[in-house]
Amino acid sequence: MGSAVITARAAATFDPVGRSVATARAFVRDTLQGWGYSEVIDDAVVLTSELVTNAVIHAGTSADVLCLRTEDGVRVEVADHYPEREVPIQGSAQSFGSPDRENGRGLLLCAALASRWGVEYTPTHKQVWFELDLPARAVGTRSAGPVLPTSLLPVADERVRVAVVQIDRATTVVSWNEDARHLFGYEAEQVTGKPLTDLAAWPQTPGIGMGIVEALQLSRWEGSYGITGADGRVIPVYASHLRVRDTHGEPSTVCLLVRDHERAVIQTPLRAPATDAGADSRTADPFEIFIGSPAPDDLDGLLQRTVERARDMLDGDSAFLLLATDDETELEVRASTGLPSARQRFARVPVEAGTGRYGSARMPAVHDDLLAVPGAVPLLNDTGMRSVVTVPLKVEGRLTGSLGVAAEGAGRYSNEEALRLQFAADRIALAVESARLGELERLRRGSLSFLVEASDLLAGTLDRDQTLALMAQMTVPTLATWCAVYTIADQSSDPYLSYVLHEDEERIDGLKALLSKIDPPDPVPAPGARIWTAPADAAHQAALRTSMRELGGTQVSSVGTTLATAAAVGGETVVLPLVARNRVIGMLTLGKPSDDHFRQEILELAEDLSRRAALALDNARLYSERTAISQALQRSLLPQGLPQIPGVEVDVIYRAAGEGNEVGGDFYDLFPIRDGAYGFAIGDVCGTGPEAAAVTGLARHALRLLAREGFSGPAVLERLNAAILDEGARSRFLTLLYGELWPQEDGSALLKVVCAGHPLPLRLRQDGTVEPSAEPQPLLGVMEDLELYEQTVTLDPGDVLLCVTDGVTERREGTRMLGDDGLADVLRNCTGLTAGAVGARVLRAVERFAAEPASDDMAILTMRIPEPHLAH
Repeated sequence: MGSAVITARAAATFDPVGRSVATARAFVRDTLQGWGYSEVIDDAVVLTSELVTNAVIHAGTSADVLCLRTEDGVRVEVADHYPEREVPIQGSAQSFGSPDRENGRGLLLCAALASRWGVEYTPTHKQVWFELDLPARAVGTRSAGPVLPTSLLPVADERVRVAVVQIDRATTVVSWNEDARHLFGYEAEQVTGKPLTDLAAWPQTPGIGMGIVEALQLSRWEGSYGITGADGRVIPVYASHLRVRDTHGEPSTVCLLVRDHERAVIQTPLRAPATDAGADSRTADPFEIFIGSPAPDDLDGLLQRTVERARDMLDGDSAFLLLATDDETELEVRASTGLPSARQRFARVPVEAGTGRYGSARMPAVHDDLLAVPGAVPLLNDTGMRSVVTVPLKVEGRLTGSLGVAAEGAGRYSNEEALRLQFAADRIALAVESARLGELERLRRGSLSFLVEASDLLAGTLDRDQTLALMAQMTVPTLATWCAVYTIADQSSDPYLSYVLHEDEERIDGLKALLSKIDPPDPVPAPGARIWTAPADAAHQAALRTSMRELGGTQVSSVGTTLATAAAVGGETVVLPLVARNRVIGMLTLGKPSDDHFRQEILELAEDLSRRAALALDNARLYSERTAISQALQRSLLPQGLPQIPGVEVDVIYRAAGEGNEVGGDFYDLFPIRDGAYGFAIGDVCGTGPEAAAVTGLARHALRLLAREGFSGPAVLERLNAAILDEGARSRFLTLLYGELWPQEDGSALLKVVCAGHPLPLRLRQDGTVEPSAEPQPLLGVMEDLELYEQTVTLDPGDVLLCVTDGVTERREGTRMLGDDGLADVLRNCTGLTAGAVGARVLRAVERFAAEPASDDMAILTMRIPEPHLAH
């Protein structure tokens, strides 16, 4: 600001999110109001809003806002962290923006509104600054009001008492005058040396997003709060704070306090509303006079500026704007100033709340004193507001919303203020409705895209745990801050907490612990979301107990987790039933953090998602159950283990084709028949899957039963053939290699084998010779009268007998097939290997023969007679 002396400064940084623009506006407004620069507040707020928008929305970085005060005016600097962004040079011929373009519009406004402005660069950020000069004032005049008749002067007590309290840099009381003693009941020695924060009930001034400690650091501040008197009652006061420094440079704050109803004694008068200044301009647009130019393009920005201007126009302490839901039965809070916005945003109230004419949002209404009509305006419950004026927003006679301004004092508004506010509401109703419909259209399109994507994801899995995880990940953080899924196994089971997710991973364990300690929500099948207060209540109680133990001197290690969990679940929690096939199979619970609410559109979207998720979850359950049954039945078709045969190494490799199949049409078995004799079999049923597996079970169990009855190999297979044919249409032909084995005392083994249509067993001798060890005979399940015979084979020490199914020999790569010759070539290279190594080498050769996965079942049975020096 050239050589001007800076008398005060205030700085803040805002994150790169949309809501930061409104927060920055409030910061600048409150700062300049505290400095007494009300004349330039509107221009400063408009310019700050545009420059912060450029930083956090367009540049996508955080915004640093610095306010500097001098005796002649104010300088505001807005810096982002994107120095590469192109900014036009001031004074050049290049056009640097237009009102119709968001990008660069802030610079156009600076040129139009600011006394001076400019752009500065550093290696790390870009800074845009502007200066606003104060209008000329009469010498010695801060502000002045007209001469008034005595009857119009504000009413005060017989003696006006002004408490003067001085606070040092640590907010400790160092001075307490006689009027302070009279107003609050404390002697000076009782409060001197104690922090003012011990006495102040804060905040009582809506619209200030700071605490009293921060307010006492400002160069000047003015507003309402409460002081706890000696009798324990909170005394509402109006205060003016002025920060000074002594001759040694030590800062302190002087506080002037009066009873709240005597605020006129120290209150700085506000300048007249902008509408008055422009009353003579017949060409001015009433919308622009109220909202300012340019108007925000986004709905939230438009609504926020509306409530701020409405509050200023009627000199209120707070303002709010509600928009109607689609069915116009409820109003939803969309913007507020001077109220705890986090708690109120998206809260819903009925249109016809309250009694008499004050209860309807369809007509203008003035409430002289809310204490006389409790609950007349539910939004203002427990906010300290006493009087309020509300007007409807209507488009073509249809209710689209409601605008209200409230004050802490009673009787602040009359019909005249209602008419002024109604005039403003009529000017902005059409713009608000247009922006609202545009937002609804975007929400609907987004909802459709969300549901399509959700349906695709849910349909892509039949795994129960993965379905639960997908449900949670689709809702957090898109629809809610946290979610929990409860499942119900059957009609007689209680709901079970199956999955918990929070957008902050560090909160998941605390949230899960909290939900595990409370009863689950009732499984009500009624559609739609219903409020569930148990988590918030339990979290509040846990936080209260933890705080009391900590105050009592007990060290509580989990205090941080408990308080964080309480904040995480302190908002609205809703439960949606998961209904599939006319049965409640669980509940989807969605939650918001402290004092937050769900939008109606979000709840409707969550309800659509819950219906899709319920069906996907039930499908996953049915699939899991049937898969478990199928796998249990399949496992029963294979032997549990292989017996130990003295003097014989045995190894089996089995691979079933098809997803989820543990057993297919191929099978094997090795079992003791009687002392010293063992039966073995390897077979292949025509086809794969459950039908082939059924014949597999019949064949394996029949083989064991018939062999143990003493039948020879041919007799066993002939009777099995008859049993297969008895199945009629369900029968399948079967190739089978069956044999009986007798280990001999000289270290060899005697085998008797029957090969019914199966690939011939191959014998590997120690010298590398490979030869078939049986002759082919008719397969089973085709002819009734079979005449089979068995062949005797003696395996010498070092010999290997390899038995495979046709999934091995018919392995294909294009027109090539492994075949019997290819298998024999593989086996020739297995001399000296153990039975397990032979089987593994054969399997590796089969897998490498073709790039594609095997499409047929495979079984490999290997028996080897070890050499005498290796046999133990």
